[in-house]
Amino acid sequence: MTVRAMAGEINEGSVPAYYREVYEAIRCRTDERVQVEVFERLLQRAGLSKTALSQIAEHVDSTDGFLTKLSLYKGLALIAVAQQGKQPSPKLLENYIQELPKPQLGEPRELNALRMQPAQNDVLTISETLEKLLAKDTVQVELIPEKKGLFLKHVEYQVTSQRYKISVYRRYSDFDIFHELLLQKFAYRVVPALPPKRMLKGVLTNVSEHEFIEGRRRALGRFINLVARHPLFSEDELVKTFLTFSGSDVQTRLRDTCKKSGDEFMTNRIATQVKEYLPADIQAQFSTSRELIKNIHNSFQRLRDRAEKLAERSKENATDLLQFGRELSALGSDASALPSLASSHSSWGTLRQSLKSLSVEFAVLSNKATQQGRREEDDVVEKLNFFLDLLQSYRDLCERHEKGVLHEHQRALHKYGVMKRQMMSATVQSKEQASVEQLESRIVQQESAIQTMELRNYFSLFCLHQETQLIFSYLPITSHILGAFVNSQVQGHREMGEVWNELHPKLGCLFGSNNGLKPPI
Repeated sequence: MTVRAMAGEINEGSVPAYYREVYEAIRCRTDERVQVEVFERLLQRAGLSKTALSQIAEHVDSTDGFLTKLSLYKGLALIAVAQQGKQPSPKLLENYIQELPKPQLGEPRELNALRMQPAQNDVLTISETLEKLLAKDTVQVELIPEKKGLFLKHVEYQVTSQRYKISVYRRYSDFDIFHELLLQKFAYRVVPALPPKRMLKGVLTNVSEHEFIEGRRRALGRFINLVARHPLFSEDELVKTFLTFSGSDVQTRLRDTCKKSGDEFMTNRIATQVKEYLPADIQAQFSTSRELIKNIHNSFQRLRDRAEKLAERSKENATDLLQFGRELSALGSDASALPSLASSHSSWGTLRQSLKSLSVEFAVLSNKATQQGRREEDDVVEKLNFFLDLLQSYRDLCERHEKGVLHEHQRALHKYGVMKRQMMSATVQSKEQASVEQLESRIVQQESAIQTMELRNYFSLFCLHQETQLIFSYLPITSHILGAFVNSQVQGHREMGEVWNELHPKLGCLFGSNNGLKPPI
């Protein structure tokens, strides 16, 4: 095999069989290139100085993290030259007329291990802890006063990123476009869903418009925090633009940002090689993880429902306490004269006047119960909803994988089978040459489409494997939720207890004796 094509640096010569054996041992199994990482591991076997290794790496061309076959051959030749004690220069290779020198790298079958060595540690594994994820950013989404136009009014949000230290203004439609573009670019990742824009018509609900808008604000906050803390999204230009662009037309800017590149499959440098990184039992792992996360999701939904009821009961308790105090006040404000029968034997007149003051304490108790309800809602329910949003987005991703990539792949295979049968029929029936050639061309195109879909299917599984790890990285949030729940109860009961204890001696003074009351603890 002549190597004149080697950048014009070698005029004649032949490639030793050893070169081809090394190439076959370490090349990607999905195409004809060699990963730069694999070549770098190969260099480490050469027993050369760092200077020589650096010089070889400098002379070997790579594109998008890969070497072509000829670039590898050039690298092998330079390794051999350096092992002979010479400076690894491409010009020296021109002197090898008959055959390029053979490097000493071991048996080719041993080199298979270089390709199989898990760059998985770098590529497949997500080494993120919950603390690292939460520290990536905290984004506040606050409602700003409604702006009224000539014919309509709309809700606007102030979005403040702690990471970028900037506040921008966004409407729901901006979130909507941002979400749509995220799904286009990262279809194989957990993209959280957006809350509905409006209350669903025809659905019976006791939620007021104000409560709906507040619930939507909270949901948008959870959405943008999940996105801003995702290991991949957090470093993407699209997310940075949404969080920082303060111009007048953020939607156009977001679309322009996406136009610069295709979806993740098109831009990921190892997208077509991920099959090599996947475990052999990836499908079984996916099924097991999916079922486990489904069960976790269902359990957390039940926890959230109970936490909501606790918060609701605290609010109801606040209302009842306030009303109780008002009834006491109304009772004490009754100025009706006592009948002569009661006036000489009862202290009711004096007692009645004293009841008014108790409404103040009950108002304080009501306020404490209201604060307790807010704590339970903000610290417990909201954390549960945050994790539930993530779990739901994972389940949505699993559905996209099965109904999208797998379904399209099966359809393409079916279409391919139909074309092949048509081709066989056309050949047997000796149809016109042009018709047969046209069918052949369509079959070639379909084969290419199937190959792309197979690669996308493996890439989808690769991403699912990573996103599953992300879910498990978030699972320790359970302890945060339980801690928030316990703290809210401790604080609430302590504050309520303090007010009740202050009220206790007043009752003693009011009635002039214990009247069955136990002393405060």
